[in-house]
Amino acid sequence: MLSSKILNFSRNTKRIIVLLVDLLLLPLALWASFSLRLGEFYLPTGEVVYLFLAVPFIAIPIFIPFGLYRAVIRYIGFLAMWAVVKAVSLYTLVWGTVVLLGAISGVPRSVLLINWFVTLLLVGGTRALARWWLTGNLKLNQDNIAKKQVAIYGAGAAGIQIAAGLSGSPDYNPVAFIDDNRSLRGNYIGGLRVYSPSRLSRIIEDLSISEVLLAMPSVPRSQRSQIISRLEPFAIHVTTLPGMDDLASGKIKIDDVREVGVRELLGRDQVAPDLELLHANIKDKVVMVTGAGGSIGSELCRQIIKVKPRALILFERSEHDLYLIEKELTELVQRIYPNENLIVPILASILNQGRLESVCRAFAVQTIYHAAAYKHVPMVEKNPSEAVRNNVLGTYRAALAAIDAEIEAFVLISTDKAVRPTNTMGATKRFAEMILQGLSAQAGMKTRFTMVRFGNVLASSGSVVPLFRDQIQKGGPVTVTDPEITRYFMTIPEAAQLVIQAGAMGQGGEVFVLDMGKPVKILDMARRMIHLSGMEVRDESSPEGDIEIVYTGLRPGEKLYEELLIGENVAPTRHPLISSANEDCLSWDELISYIKQFEGTIDSHDVDRSRALLVEAVKGFAPQCDVADLVQLKQDTRTADATNEDNVLPNHV
Repeated sequence: MLSSKILNFSRNTKRIIVLLVDLLLLPLALWASFSLRLGEFYLPTGEVVYLFLAVPFIAIPIFIPFGLYRAVIRYIGFLAMWAVVKAVSLYTLVWGTVVLLGAISGVPRSVLLINWFVTLLLVGGTRALARWWLTGNLKLNQDNIAKKQVAIYGAGAAGIQIAAGLSGSPDYNPVAFIDDNRSLRGNYIGGLRVYSPSRLSRIIEDLSISEVLLAMPSVPRSQRSQIISRLEPFAIHVTTLPGMDDLASGKIKIDDVREVGVRELLGRDQVAPDLELLHANIKDKVVMVTGAGGSIGSELCRQIIKVKPRALILFERSEHDLYLIEKELTELVQRIYPNENLIVPILASILNQGRLESVCRAFAVQTIYHAAAYKHVPMVEKNPSEAVRNNVLGTYRAALAAIDAEIEAFVLISTDKAVRPTNTMGATKRFAEMILQGLSAQAGMKTRFTMVRFGNVLASSGSVVPLFRDQIQKGGPVTVTDPEITRYFMTIPEAAQLVIQAGAMGQGGEVFVLDMGKPVKILDMARRMIHLSGMEVRDESSPEGDIEIVYTGLRPGEKLYEELLIGENVAPTRHPLISSANEDCLSWDELISYIKQFEGTIDSHDVDRSRALLVEAVKGFAPQCDVADLVQLKQDTRTADATNEDNVLPNHV
C-alpha cells in the first residue's frame, strides 16, 4: 500500500515531500484568490507574474521556523494546526506588504484576505487529509471492522488524549465516550458521541464494542471499583490508565494502559501519608534496606529516595537483583536530585554479622529496614532449614550488628502468616519478631526495634494476580487452591509507605499491624479477572465458556484464612491505617537457648528437630505439613540421590 510505503520513508524524505507539496499549493492558492475575486479564469500578466514567482521565497522561510516541516503528519493536532494559522497569517502580511510597498498595480486589496483564507485551507487541509489517510481513517468502514471497537469511559482530558492517540492505531478504533457527567451526554468530543452509563448494554451491542478503556486517572479507587462492577456483567475486555499516584510524569500515554488489576477490584482508597512520620527516620539520614532487591525491599527504596536520605545503602545478596535496583534508583536519583550520588550497593548476606556491622559503621547508618527473608510459603516448606537459617538467624545477627553499630531504629518487615502460623515461613517470622521483642526488653537498649505486620501485596513475587493474568492470556485453566480461600491485599507502594510511618512511631518492641481492609475471596477475584478480560468462565452452568477454573487443593502450610493479630490487645495510633499490638514473648534466656539449638540443627541438617523446636517455641504454631511429611520428603530426596547424583536437593534436609 502507498500509505505504508510513505510511512517507511526517512524523516528527511517526508519533509521534502511536504515542502514540495507546499511549493505547488502556494501559487495555486494565489491564483485561486485572483480568480475568485475577479470572477473569471485569471491569467497573471505584467508585474503580477513576479508576485507569483516570489510567493515560495516569501512563504517557505516563514513556514520553516514555525515547525511546519517538523510536525509528524500522522499525529498532527491542534497545536500543529495553530502553527499553520500563525505561519500563513505572517506570510500573508509579508506578501501584502511587498505588494503595497512595491505599488504593484492590478492587485485588489481583497485578494489579500482571500489569499489568506485559501492558503490556510490548502496548507492546513492537505495536512489534515494526509493525517487521516496515513492513519487509515479514510478507508471508512472496511478496515475499521477488523479493528477492536473501543469505548472510552471518561470524557475528560485523559480520555480525549487517549482517543486522539488511538485514532492512529492500526488495532483499535475508538467509537464512543461514556461519562457520568450529565452535561456532556449527547455531545460530541473529537467526533465521538458521549453516552450515559445507563445505555451501556445498548451501545455495546449497537457499536460492537469489544473493549472499554477506563480513562479516569484522578478518581478515587472506590469510584473506579464501582464503575468496574457496572461493567462486569458484560463480557468485554476492560483496561485502565494507572491512577495519578502511579503516573510519574503526569502525562498520559497509550503505553500507560494496563489490565484492570486487583487494586481497582478492591476499591481501596489510599490515605495520604503523615509527612512527619514519613520523614522521621529517613530525611537527611543514612538508611539501609536489607533484601533491597526484593518486592517489598525495592519499593521501600523507591519511597525512601523520594524523602531524600543522606545516603541509601542497598544490602542484597543476589547480584542480579542488586544490579537491577541500583540501576533503577540511580536513574531516579538523577531525575529528582541531579548531580547527587545517594545510592551505595552492598553485595552481602545478612548472615554475615561482621560484614553488616562494618558496613553500618563505615557509612554511619542510622535506620535499618530489614526486608530480607524467605517468604514463599510452599518453597520454604520444602526447605525449612534454610528458612530457619535466613529468617531466624539472619534477623538475630542483623539485630546484633545494629546494636553494636549503635543504629537508631531497626524495622522488621513481618507478615500476617506469623499469626497462629500453619507453615514454616510464618513460624520463622514470628520467632524473628520475638527476637526483636526480647532485645527491646533488655535494660539500656538504645536501638529501637519495631515490627510491622501485614498481608499480601499486589504484584509481589509469588503473588496470585500475575499468575492469574498469565493463565488467562494462555487460555487457561486458572488454578485456585480452594473455593473458600481468602486473602488480604494491599498495593506495594501503600504497604511501603505505611511500613515507614509505622517504624517512625516505634519506641521499642511494638508490633504494628496495617489495616488491610476486607479479605478478598480468591475464587471471586479469578472470576472477575476472567470476565474483565472479555471472556466467560467455563463451568457446568456455562459449558461454552472460555476459561475453566481448576481447584488444586491447599499447598503445604497454606491457610484458608489469614489473621493479623494473635491476641485482642490492640490499640490505635495517630495513623488511621496502623494499629499497635502487644504480643506475648519468651524471655531472653529462652530465646537464646532456642537460637543455639537452631544453630545446632542447621549444622547437623536435622529438619525434624528444627520443626520440633519451632512448634515448641512459637505459640499457636500448628504445622499442616507435619514431621512425617518431612521424613517422607527426605526419603524421596535420598531415593533421587541414589538414582541420579544431579537430583540431590540438599536444602530439604
